[in-house]
Amino acid sequence: MGYSAVWKVLEEMLTDFRKRGLIVPAEVMSNLKSARTMIKILKADKSRGETLQKIEEYLGSVESYLVSEGENRFGSKYVEEWLGRLNEAGRKAFEEEEEARFIPGLPREHKWIRVKHSAKLPLKKLKMLAEESNLSYKVQNDGCLLVYGENERIKDFVKKMATKYGSKVEK
Repeated sequence: MGYSAVWKVLEEMLTDFRKRGLIVPAEVMSNLKSARTMIKILKADKSRGETLQKIEEYLGSVESYLVSEGENRFGSKYVEEWLGRLNEAGRKAFEEEEEARFIPGLPREHKWIRVKHSAKLPLKKLKMLAEESNLSYKVQNDGCLLVYGENERIKDFVKKMATKYGSKVEK
Protein backbone atom coordinates (compact mmCIF):
# COMPACT_ATOMS: atom_id res chain seq x y z
CA MET A 1 0.00 0.00 0.00
CA GLY A 2 1.24 3.50 -0.79
CA TYR A 3 1.05 4.94 2.70
CA SER A 4 2.84 8.15 1.74
CA ALA A 5 0.51 8.68 -1.21
CA VAL A 6 -2.59 8.02 0.93
CA TRP A 7 -1.23 10.39 3.59
CA LYS A 8 -0.78 13.13 0.97
CA VAL A 9 -4.35 12.71 -0.31
CA LEU A 10 -5.72 12.90 3.24
CA GLU A 11 -3.62 15.99 3.88
CA GLU A 12 -5.01 17.61 0.71
CA MET A 13 -8.55 16.74 1.75
CA LEU A 14 -7.95 18.21 5.18
CA THR A 15 -6.56 21.37 3.56
CA ASP A 16 -9.70 21.56 1.40
CA PHE A 17 -11.83 21.34 4.55
CA ARG A 18 -9.94 24.25 6.08
CA LYS A 19 -10.25 26.34 2.90
CA ARG A 20 -14.00 25.79 3.09
CA GLY A 21 -14.01 27.14 6.65
CA LEU A 22 -14.40 23.90 8.60
CA ILE A 23 -12.55 23.45 11.84
CA VAL A 24 -10.81 20.09 12.03
CA PRO A 25 -10.56 18.56 15.53
CA ALA A 26 -7.09 18.47 17.09
CA GLU A 27 -7.28 14.67 17.43
CA VAL A 28 -7.65 14.28 13.65
CA MET A 29 -4.65 16.55 13.07
CA SER A 30 -2.66 14.61 15.67
CA ASN A 31 -3.52 11.28 14.00
CA LEU A 32 -2.38 12.61 10.62
CA LYS A 33 0.93 13.78 12.11
CA SER A 34 1.36 10.46 13.93
CA ALA A 35 0.76 8.57 10.68
CA ARG A 36 3.49 10.61 8.99
CA THR A 37 5.92 9.85 11.81
CA MET A 38 5.14 6.13 11.61
CA ILE A 39 5.61 6.16 7.82
CA LYS A 40 9.08 7.62 8.33
CA ILE A 41 9.87 4.98 10.96
CA LEU A 42 8.69 2.28 8.55
CA LYS A 43 10.95 3.64 5.82
CA ALA A 44 13.90 3.45 8.21
CA ASP A 45 13.11 -0.02 9.57
CA LYS A 46 10.71 -2.19 7.57
CA SER A 47 11.00 -5.10 10.01
CA ARG A 48 8.81 -3.50 12.70
CA GLY A 49 5.40 -5.12 12.12
CA GLU A 50 3.54 -3.06 14.70
CA THR A 51 4.42 0.07 12.72
CA LEU A 52 2.24 -1.04 9.78
CA GLN A 53 -0.69 -1.60 12.12
CA LYS A 54 -0.31 1.85 13.70
CA ILE A 55 -0.04 3.56 10.29
CA GLU A 56 -3.25 1.90 9.11
CA GLU A 57 -4.97 2.77 12.38
CA TYR A 58 -4.03 6.45 12.17
CA LEU A 59 -4.80 6.78 8.45
CA GLY A 60 -8.10 4.91 8.88
CA SER A 61 -9.14 7.20 11.71
CA VAL A 62 -8.40 10.34 9.68
CA GLU A 63 -10.08 8.93 6.57
CA SER A 64 -13.26 7.93 8.41
CA TYR A 65 -13.62 11.39 9.95
CA LEU A 66 -12.98 13.20 6.67
CA VAL A 67 -15.30 10.95 4.64
CA SER A 68 -18.21 11.11 7.08
CA GLU A 69 -17.84 14.84 7.69
CA GLY A 70 -17.37 15.47 3.96
CA GLU A 71 -20.55 13.62 3.10
CA ASN A 72 -22.51 15.49 5.78
CA ARG A 73 -21.23 18.92 4.70
CA PHE A 74 -20.62 18.65 0.96
CA GLY A 75 -22.55 15.62 -0.31
CA SER A 76 -21.77 12.23 -1.77
CA LYS A 77 -20.30 13.53 -5.04
CA TYR A 78 -17.58 15.36 -3.10
CA VAL A 79 -16.75 12.23 -1.10
CA GLU A 80 -16.77 9.95 -4.17
CA GLU A 81 -14.16 12.16 -5.84
CA TRP A 82 -11.87 11.99 -2.79
CA LEU A 83 -12.43 8.25 -2.32
CA GLY A 84 -11.37 7.71 -5.93
CA ARG A 85 -8.14 9.58 -5.25
CA LEU A 86 -7.58 7.59 -2.05
CA ASN A 87 -8.13 4.27 -3.84
CA GLU A 88 -5.67 5.26 -6.56
CA ALA A 89 -3.11 6.32 -3.95
CA GLY A 90 -3.63 3.07 -2.01
CA ARG A 91 -2.74 1.00 -5.08
CA LYS A 92 0.71 2.53 -5.33
CA ALA A 93 3.57 0.46 -4.01
CA PHE A 94 5.29 1.58 -0.84
CA GLU A 95 8.27 3.31 -2.33
CA GLU A 96 11.13 5.34 -1.04
CA GLU A 97 10.31 8.96 -1.63
CA GLU A 98 12.77 11.75 -1.53
CA GLU A 99 11.52 14.84 0.20
CA ALA A 100 12.72 17.66 -1.95
CA ARG A 101 12.99 20.41 0.61
CA PHE A 102 15.84 22.84 0.70
CA ILE A 103 17.58 23.69 3.96
CA PRO A 104 19.97 26.64 3.60
CA GLY A 105 23.49 25.84 4.77
CA LEU A 106 23.28 22.07 4.33
CA PRO A 107 25.33 20.36 1.62
CA ARG A 108 23.11 18.99 -1.17
CA GLU A 109 24.28 15.41 -0.73
CA HIS A 110 23.14 15.30 2.92
CA LYS A 111 19.78 13.97 4.01
CA TRP A 112 18.10 15.41 7.07
CA ILE A 113 15.36 15.00 9.64
CA ARG A 114 13.84 17.45 12.11
CA VAL A 115 13.18 16.08 15.57
CA LYS A 116 11.16 17.78 18.28
CA HIS A 117 12.41 16.99 21.77
CA SER A 118 10.07 15.93 24.56
CA ALA A 119 10.16 14.91 28.20
CA LYS A 120 10.82 11.29 27.18
CA LEU A 121 13.45 12.30 24.65
CA PRO A 122 15.23 15.46 25.80
CA LEU A 123 17.44 17.53 23.53
CA LYS A 124 20.59 16.27 25.25
CA LYS A 125 19.74 12.62 24.45
CA LEU A 126 18.84 13.51 20.85
CA LYS A 127 22.22 15.20 20.40
CA MET A 128 23.94 12.16 21.90
CA LEU A 129 22.09 9.79 19.53
CA ALA A 130 23.05 11.99 16.57
CA GLU A 131 26.70 11.90 17.61
CA GLU A 132 26.56 8.10 18.08
CA SER A 133 25.25 7.83 14.50
CA ASN A 134 28.06 10.09 13.21
CA LEU A 135 25.60 12.81 12.18
CA SER A 136 25.75 16.56 12.41
CA TYR A 137 23.00 18.61 14.03
CA LYS A 138 21.79 22.15 14.62
CA VAL A 139 19.21 23.46 17.06
CA GLN A 140 16.73 25.55 15.10
CA ASN A 141 14.91 28.69 16.22
CA ASP A 142 11.71 26.76 16.98
CA GLY A 143 13.60 24.40 19.30
CA CYS A 144 13.64 21.43 16.89
CA LEU A 145 16.87 19.59 16.27
CA LEU A 146 17.92 19.39 12.62
CA VAL A 147 19.95 16.21 12.21
CA TYR A 148 21.76 15.70 8.91
CA GLY A 149 24.28 13.51 7.18
CA GLU A 150 24.42 10.38 5.01
CA ASN A 151 21.10 8.68 4.23
CA GLU A 152 22.03 5.36 5.88
CA ARG A 153 23.15 7.13 9.05
CA ILE A 154 19.85 9.06 9.21
CA LYS A 155 18.01 5.73 8.96
CA ASP A 156 20.24 4.35 11.72
CA PHE A 157 19.43 7.40 13.88
CA VAL A 158 15.66 6.87 13.43
CA LYS A 159 16.04 3.16 14.24
CA LYS A 160 17.93 3.99 17.43
CA MET A 161 15.26 6.48 18.48
CA ALA A 162 12.50 3.93 17.82
CA THR A 163 14.37 1.11 19.56
CA LYS A 164 15.70 2.94 22.60
CA TYR A 165 12.73 5.17 23.25
CA GLY A 166 9.86 3.20 21.69
CA SER A 167 7.96 3.95 18.53
CA LYS A 168 4.80 4.94 20.35
CA VAL A 169 3.49 8.32 19.34
CA GLU A 170 1.54 10.03 22.05
CA LYS A 171 -1.64 11.94 21.36
